[in-house]
Amino acid sequence: MYKKLLILFFFFVTILGFSQTKVSGYVYDESNQPVAFATVLFKGSTEGTITNEEGRFYLESDETWETVVVSFLGYEVKEYQLEKKVNYNLEFILKEEASALNEVVIVSGKQSKKASENPAIRILKKIWERKRQNGLRQFKQYQYDKYEKVEFDINTIDSALIKSKLFKGMEFVFEEVDTSKITGKTYLPIFINEAVSTVYGDNLLKKEKEDLKGNKNSGFSNNQVIIDFVDDLYADFDIYDNYLKFFDKSFVSPLSRTGVQTYNYVLSDSAYIDNKWCYNIIYYPRRKNELTFKGDFWVNDSTYAIKDINLQASKSANINWVKEIYIEQEFEVLNDSVFLIKRDYMLSDFALNKKEK
Repeated sequence: MYKKLLILFFFFVTILGFSQTKVSGYVYDESNQPVAFATVLFKGSTEGTITNEEGRFYLESDETWETVVVSFLGYEVKEYQLEKKVNYNLEFILKEEASALNEVVIVSGKQSKKASENPAIRILKKIWERKRQNGLRQFKQYQYDKYEKVEFDINTIDSALIKSKLFKGMEFVFEEVDTSKITGKTYLPIFINEAVSTVYGDNLLKKEKEDLKGNKNSGFSNNQVIIDFVDDLYADFDIYDNYLKFFDKSFVSPLSRTGVQTYNYVLSDSAYIDNKWCYNIIYYPRRKNELTFKGDFWVNDSTYAIKDINLQASKSANINWVKEIYIEQEFEVLNDSVFLIKRDYMLSDFALNKKEK
């Protein structure tokens, strides 16, 4: 099992490594109105994102991709050939599907909570029925190997910082500046800790033990303080739980049995992923100023297990000092039926004072 945890205090946490393909831009309809929650994917992969309320998106990958695909319910799929590795400020105009011209398709705002009217709700109910059959909970005991990487980055990089005494004689480090796929902000790694361990769990006793095999770090000399700080902030969670706790706040999970009262759900797409037919569902909050997420997930059509999910805390959640929370989880198939977590990625962006919000 491969688990990646990235977090930041005051500085910014981001994806590790240097991306091979970067794409940003906007998605509009034919009347030049932004299309919110449109799906943007690298063709032939599950690496993707959704547009925000302004139709804006940013997407990057460590792999090299040649084509990006943009889609949304009721519109024709748009493909774009990437002529170079970095493509910023692209504009996509989606045309309404011919079959949808005589239909009224609600693609934003309030969605129906009724399974008879909304196919996404029917799928969600199947997920509830099967959730105890997926994940580590179904086993009495379990064991897996875990790789964890913690990275701290500066994300406020300007001329004053570059010329500061702190980096005098080390200006070359700013050549390593990259861009986050989540926020579009630049960042500079200043601390990295890598650890390999074996995890043992017992669901009957509700206990779990982690045996550290080795670790490697670079950056601050007193790094254990930082690692302990991260461990206190980040707690393991199960995406199938009704509530997900972060920073002592309980967020309603998009897979919660009460999710229908909290989120809007839209069946956006369907495709084969790892030879399994999956549905793509977009979700977003029904109300502002609540502890909720927005994002999308892919779910298998036979086991109704989650294949891939991303969660981004809504800006109106208003958590002190926290500017951004973003989570990705990817699952793999075991014995052709059971889906277990393969990758766990978390990004947190903290502000030192309220002015940074």
